[in-house]
Order: sequence, then structure tokens, then C-alpha cells
Amino acid sequence: MTRRRSPGALALTLGIVLAVLAASPALASSYRYWSFWDGTGGRWAYASTGPSTARPADGSVQGFRFAVSKDAAAEAAQPRAAADFTAICAATPAAEGRKRVALVIDFGVPADAPAGDAPPQPEPRTACAQVAPEATAAEALAAVAKPLRYNSAALLCAVSGYPGQGCGEPMPDAPAEPVTGGAPVADGEKEDGGQKDGGPSAGLLAGIAAVAALAAAAVWQSRRRTR
Repeated sequence: MTRRRSPGALALTLGIVLAVLAASPALASSYRYWSFWDGTGGRWAYASTGPSTARPADGSVQGFRFAVSKDAAAEAAQPRAAADFTAICAATPAAEGRKRVALVIDFGVPADAPAGDAPPQPEPRTACAQVAPEATAAEALAAVAKPLRYNSAALLCAVSGYPGQGCGEPMPDAPAEPVTGGAPVADGEKEDGGQKDGGPSAGLLAGIAAVAALAAAAVWQSRRRTR
């Protein structure tokens, strides 16, 4: 004989699902932040480490983009200029004991600026940093785009003083530019769970796991009562 799940158990399961989803604001959040990119062959890929730990080789291209982007690796805003080392560093001759790192610094669009602020220039800026061989991407950026600002978690907050305030703040319901990339994390911390690897965010995975576990428990309890 087939047992039917009681209406109470089904209602409990649905309630658990809705409660867990409601408690996960990251599912619908956007963030306003500086993202960090590696450039190869004219294309951009979200960097696997933060700028303070990345040590680009001579001839590398690194990109920085300020924008409002969703908390999903496929929706962060890429720099709007090509990752072209030759074009960016053509006027900077090689020097012994130094390396050249091409930088694309994209201050984003006015719609993504914090209230009362505006991008210092409408188009991406390019620069060729000539730095020590062991220099990090952050040191290369500091060589051409001071002042930089970081928060207590080492997240890059401002480049050339922009923006003047804020740092990676969540912005639920904010419109995001439909581009590709990753989401914000503390500099020097490897991103996972929907940040650097393109998968769902850690909060989403935790929410799904919690829903599955609690729903299974509710159904088991219901069946136990009907025996």
C-alpha cells in the first residue's frame, strides 16, 4: 500500500525551502568593486589570485575594471580595452634588471559610480609599468596609478583615488552590465564557489545543501509518523 505524505509535511518542506532561500541575499546581489584580470592574446580571464600576490612575468598584461556586477563568475565586467602588450608597451624600451607589465585600468561607466562620484575618464587608461622582476601586480599598478586604497581584508577599493568611498558593497536589485568575468573577494585570497572558477557562489551551494538536508528530514519524519 502506498503511503501519502501528509499535507503538514509538504507544507513544512516548502516552508523550509522558502526560508533558506530568503535567508540567502547573495543569490540576487550585485557588487560595486574593482575586479582583476589576466590578459592573454587580446582576451581577458578573471585572475586566479589577487593583485598583491600575483607576480606577472615580463611581457604580461593585467587589467582592472570598476563596475557593478552580479555575484556570479559569468557576469563580472571585463576591461573594455584589448589585452595588447605590444601596443601598450611599445614606447617603453626593455631595461636590464626590470620587467615590463602592461596595464589596462578601466574606471567604468557613470551608471556604476557611487552617488556623488564619477569616473575620472570615460575610456580605459593604459600604461606600461617598468618594475623590479619580483614585483607584484599591485606594485605595478601602484607605479602608474596612485593612490590606491585597500580595506582591512586587503580588497582593492580605489585606483587613482577612484572611487572616493565604498568598497565592494552589495547592491541587491542593481542593474549589471551584461558582460563576463568574476566576483569580488579579498586580494590574495583564491576565489572559489562562483567567484574565480565560474561556478555557483559558496552561499548558493550552502543554501542548496541546507534545503536538501532539511527537506529530506521533513519527509522522513512524515513517513515515520504514518507507520
